[in-house]
Amino acid sequence: MPAAQAATNVVFVSGAFMRSIPVADLESLAQTGQARGLLADVLTLSKQKPADVAKLLNQQLTLPVVLTSRLLNTRIGEAILTRVAQIVFPLKAKAYGVPALKAGVILGLDNSKGSLSAISFLKAYPTSEMEVSIPALMAIASKASSIADLVNFFSNAPLDGLKGEPTSTK
Repeated sequence: MPAAQAATNVVFVSGAFMRSIPVADLESLAQTGQARGLLADVLTLSKQKPADVAKLLNQQLTLPVVLTSRLLNTRIGEAILTRVAQIVFPLKAKAYGVPALKAGVILGLDNSKGSLSAISFLKAYPTSEMEVSIPALMAIASKASSIADLVNFFSNAPLDGLKGEPTSTK
């Protein structure tokens, strides 16, 4: 069953600067390996090969829907989602970032029968415009010198706040 609402644009925002890339252009790139419109210009300026980006857009992650839902609702899952929601959230509605991410992941997995890609996530995202905060994205990128650093940032760092918290039994 297709999502009732889906992202139609990914909106990159920095202060007053806003640029939208239609999800249809990302989907076209994923299917054909050819970029079009603003996406083509962005890839050219950033010296990214369209084929490499298409490969990332098509990369599938197979996860069980029920287990994923349960994990996203744990303290660790919430901590990771909270970090990601500082970068990606519904346009002009940052407070709804965590529920929107949960919905996009779970609906994307459900719609794609247990497999999630960037495109299936966007097609399941519960608002028509998904904002990407350029300053927040750049802050994360500056802390990470490799993919391994990014994985550590999103998986280990949220645990830091949980380690020293004593559990009270009343």
